[in-house]
Amino acid sequence: MPIEPFKKSDALTLGVELELQLVSLSNFDLTASSPDLLHLLGRKAFPGNVVPEIMESMIEISTGIHTRYADLLNQLLQMRDALVRAADTLNIGIGGGGTHPFQNWSEQKVFSKPRFREVSALYGYLAKQFTIFGQHVHVGCSSGDDAMFLLHALNRYVPHFIALSASSPFVQGRDTLFNSARLNSVFAFPLSGRAPFMLRWDEFVDDYFTKMEHTGIVKSMKDFYWDIRPKPEYGTIELRVCDTPLSVERAAALACYLQALCKYLLERHEPPPVEDDYLVYNYNRFQACRFGLEGSIVHPKSYETLSLREDILATLRKMEPYAETLESIPALEHLTRVPHEGSDAHYLRKQYAECGSAEGMVDTALRRFREKEHL
Repeated sequence: MPIEPFKKSDALTLGVELELQLVSLSNFDLTASSPDLLHLLGRKAFPGNVVPEIMESMIEISTGIHTRYADLLNQLLQMRDALVRAADTLNIGIGGGGTHPFQNWSEQKVFSKPRFREVSALYGYLAKQFTIFGQHVHVGCSSGDDAMFLLHALNRYVPHFIALSASSPFVQGRDTLFNSARLNSVFAFPLSGRAPFMLRWDEFVDDYFTKMEHTGIVKSMKDFYWDIRPKPEYGTIELRVCDTPLSVERAAALACYLQALCKYLLERHEPPPVEDDYLVYNYNRFQACRFGLEGSIVHPKSYETLSLREDILATLRKMEPYAETLESIPALEHLTRVPHEGSDAHYLRKQYAECGSAEGMVDTALRRFREKEHL
């Protein structure tokens, strides 16, 4: 079916989606509890939206539309508390993290939903290896052209979000030496990576999407697993590179950092994006996934090599006037601590060393999700 028109939305509005782990408290492995949890949550009003994800050991929550950091954070906290209460009733744990450190993908159960069954049939074992957990952030755009501009103008900052959110160092019981191993699973899908370089919405629809639809490969925007993709039905762009953080406080901070960056970019303070910006994109993406804050990236315009940690700190300082206008200075203050104190991936490795087991590490991650973080 033809792609729907780009819905005009208020610029710089925010929405957050979080994919969360459901964990057995007896062995700290993933547990196929989403049908029970969703049934329980459906018995009374939930302060947001909650839906199944592809595996029964995960769920996805999403906020309403927000403009202010305080309101976004408040809703995420209310959702977190409601989830924790329901999970306690079922005697299961619920938490963040981009991967579960020792779950076995072959034991996961696909949630009984037509689209999930179609994905499983198409991608085979890759669908079960997709038992990974990400944060998606939607930013409202006043036009499709603005959406395409932002999608490409943000390419230089994608490594920031990977490094700041990184929380998936362990896979299948092993330390991968990556800070965000989750994105390696995403990259296995043929329609992943980055969107084609087009700056006008009509061009994207006519010269790309319509042709792709005619091939029979795609039916909707959901079939693209790009790092950033337009969502015309919402009037947004959707950033998809973040691991699910271990706390909702960090999730809110990441969203508002993106909001400030979008405000800055829309004011055209930087040279416009060009196709050649992507010459260094996969290298920078790899550096952020593999080394996190210790990585080095290449600036897409000057080709200067930059410390990712220092580039993040410098950009956070540059965003302060925009965050002040958006009432999100506390979000930047939260993220400024990350390069100094370490990411969630660093925290998980530290907990593994102190606990002496992956199970103990999962237990600390569950407690970190449910406890209020000091901002």
